[in-house]
Amino acid sequence: MKYLVFVACLSLCLAGCAAESGIVRTGQNQYLLSKRGATGWSPIESLRVDVLEQAGQYCTSQGKSLNVTNETHSKPPYLLGNFPRVTIEFQCK
Repeated sequence: MKYLVFVACLSLCLAGCAAESGIVRTGQNQYLLSKRGATGWSPIESLRVDVLEQAGQYCTSQGKSLNVTNETHSKPPYLLGNFPRVTIEFQCK
């Protein structure tokens, strides 16, 4: 029973962690941003909101607005390292 509680607590702690690419310039006013959940239980919609907010803040800091040109999501099943992932390509206009 203690082991089960430990595993549950560890899973919850790791669910809050995520890997992020940071904003990568891919061309003239072209950028890419990707975020991956730390576990297979990370909600993909939460990752999507995070990348859109970060991209929006980046464009706002330049006095421009966000224009998403492409968005991709990882596909389930989320096993063996295929964790939820969202990648957007965007421009600041």
